[in-house]
Amino acid sequence: MEKPRSQEKCPLVEIKALQLANMTVVTVITRWQPVTFNPEPFMSSDSDLCISMSTLSTAKLICSSQVVQIHLAKRQTDIHQMIQDRINKIQEIQDSVELRKRNTEKEKSSSVELFTDLIRSIERCQSELLKMMEEQQKKSEKQGEDLIKELQQEITELKRRNTELEQLSHTDDHLHLIQMNSSLSSHPHTKNWTEIRIDSDMNVNSLYRVMTLLKKTQETLNKKLCKTGFKWAQKFAVDVTLDPDTANPYLILSDDGKQVCYRDIKQNIPENPKRFDTCATILAKEGFSSGRFYYEVQVKGKTGWDLGVARESINRKGKIILSPESGYWTVILRNENHYSACENPPVLLSLRVKPEKVGVFVDYEEGLVSFYDVDSRSHIYSFTGQTFTDKLYPYFYPWLNDEGKNSNPLIITPVS
Repeated sequence: MEKPRSQEKCPLVEIKALQLANMTVVTVITRWQPVTFNPEPFMSSDSDLCISMSTLSTAKLICSSQVVQIHLAKRQTDIHQMIQDRINKIQEIQDSVELRKRNTEKEKSSSVELFTDLIRSIERCQSELLKMMEEQQKKSEKQGEDLIKELQQEITELKRRNTELEQLSHTDDHLHLIQMNSSLSSHPHTKNWTEIRIDSDMNVNSLYRVMTLLKKTQETLNKKLCKTGFKWAQKFAVDVTLDPDTANPYLILSDDGKQVCYRDIKQNIPENPKRFDTCATILAKEGFSSGRFYYEVQVKGKTGWDLGVARESINRKGKIILSPESGYWTVILRNENHYSACENPPVLLSLRVKPEKVGVFVDYEEGLVSFYDVDSRSHIYSFTGQTFTDKLYPYFYPWLNDEGKNSNPLIITPVS
């Protein structure tokens, strides 16, 4: 009688090894398929049947053990990789701390140099002031000495005249008295001392001169500080591209999304909630909700423009009021040379040089938005102490065409 064959599912295991970063990664692929065991050749009695069943159980155990070992090897490989990842992260943190330490030393050195210059300038101004005060005091003393000498000479002359008059008054020679009377009747030549005095007050012109020196020193230090801040801000340069979905219909964009200008003809483009419908403005595609970022825009040859950042939740329909309260942090140019920061109320800016390229820097956590003249590396204006909660987007307004005078585009340029 034919004995029934036993059909069991045994795992067939495929193992693939990849060499990655000097570590072997084992990929285990397990497929279960039926395997037919025919115990008949091994059986001749009931005892043979028991032996065959025992052999089958042992085979299944060995097979399962091999699968577990392979899975253990994979988990061990994964753990090794996790350990290596953490070792790499430790090294990354240590490198960052060391870099921060070097940067801190540089900043400390720069700060010491800056304050040393400031102290030297103040000491120089103090020395200059004391020197001027001493010179004025010496001048005053010399003036006093000269006046006293002149007064003493007049006193001597007056005493001599008084002696002559005294002698004449006691003479018995009447003819001589009459003859001398005409010559002695007039007063000796003396100065009118009523309006002559020594000024005992300090001359404030000296203080004004010192203040002028301090102001020049402050301007020099500000320039040095601004250049340091500008160079630091450029480290956070980001790639910015204009978002056509936000562009007002009167704006023309370049194919690469880096230039925008105003044209008097309205384009027929689809309306969407992101688009500005009244003001000819546009935002960048990139938004930022943390950290620092910096970008530069060429404004050369323009008579008007707006630059800055705007929060994501701003009203894009109808009239726009530029102010931090409305969600805009901007600096603008109007009528070719009238600059202002759009605070509430606006702050008029006096710029010695007309910027041809403007840098915009934002520190989200610090609540800071700063504007720089890129070519002169000078500071234009900063919004400080702001609180940001929304995502911030770079904001652009090329302004009206101004009969062709303002036809140049705003150009987002690479940071060099």
